[in-house]
Amino acid sequence: MKLGEGVEQAIHSVAMLAGLSEGSVLSAAAIAEFHGVSTSYLLKHLQSLSGAGVLDTVPGPKGGYRLAKPADKITLLDIVLAVEGPAPAFRCNEIRRRGPNPVPDRYFAKPCTISATMLKAERVYRAELAKTTIADLGVQLAEIDDGPIAARGCAFLEIHERKTAR
Repeated sequence: MKLGEGVEQAIHSVAMLAGLSEGSVLSAAAIAEFHGVSTSYLLKHLQSLSGAGVLDTVPGPKGGYRLAKPADKITLLDIVLAVEGPAPAFRCNEIRRRGPNPVPDRYFAKPCTISATMLKAERVYRAELAKTTIADLGVQLAEIDDGPIAARGCAFLEIHERKTAR
């Protein structure tokens, strides 16, 4: 399975927004700059995250994005579904019914075993993503960072964070 690069950008963006001070926002341009990605491409995903209730959008020249709920309430599954949509990654097109020498329909009364297996795997994958929150990622990062990663993010936020009223 291959997820679009928008998923990676969205997860990193939400994780970065988790570090904002209370009542602050970060512009899409600043988030894109920090991650070295296209602002226009990232904006599409930030809008999807806003539409899904993961992010709040503050309009205006001092506006930007912030988390819509606490980081421990935002799962990786929330983000993946916001960016990729709810449809399963595997879509059965019933190709077993095609081709030469067709067999009677009674042989297709049960779901395709390939489709059933793929959907079972997707349920496991989604369950795992649903267990991991943005707050969990922060804890995991803190366990491996001896300072430089956090310092880089803090220094960037100090310059680009926009204070607003909530």
